[in-house]
Amino acid sequence: MRRLLATAALSLAVALATPARGATVYKWVDADGTVHLSSDKPPPGVKYERITVGSSPSRPPAKPSSASPAQVADRSSVLSSLKNRECVIALEALDRLTSGAQPTSAAEIKRLQQTAELNCSTDPARRREQEAMAAKLRVANSPSCVQARNLLADMLVPGATFSREQVRSQQQFVDDHCVPPVQ
Repeated sequence: MRRLLATAALSLAVALATPARGATVYKWVDADGTVHLSSDKPPPGVKYERITVGSSPSRPPAKPSSASPAQVADRSSVLSSLKNRECVIALEALDRLTSGAQPTSAAEIKRLQQTAELNCSTDPARRREQEAMAAKLRVANSPSCVQARNLLADMLVPGATFSREQVRSQQQFVDDHCVPPVQ
């Protein structure tokens, strides 16, 4: 469901953007099944589909955009949010994959680095925020948080013998440490 929503959000962002006439968009799916859309070519070795967006020579030129300032601001906000999300996810994956806990390819590392370069902020303060969000995402996806969420679910089963204070304490832990900062 999360991948479907991400794909829909990316498709919406591309549809809302007013591309230059005949702009090329590259579409590819990574190893995790995430669909990527970009105006830049994907890393070498990645299978991709090339999509030409905009009017074709056989059709009349499109009318200039008559988007209101509010629509332009909304569009900008959505695109900024998507870039931030891609940045945080790429930073978290880079951290996880370079920790040596699981084998990974040099091509995947390079792809994630390119994704981070394209989407992460160049402003040092904003970049620190994005790195902090990536660290929080890594914790939220960790085995200890999976265990904490499972324990909370067990505590909420009808007939469980846990006190309200124990349940509140566990819920507080999950809320403080195990909620992903980006959806």
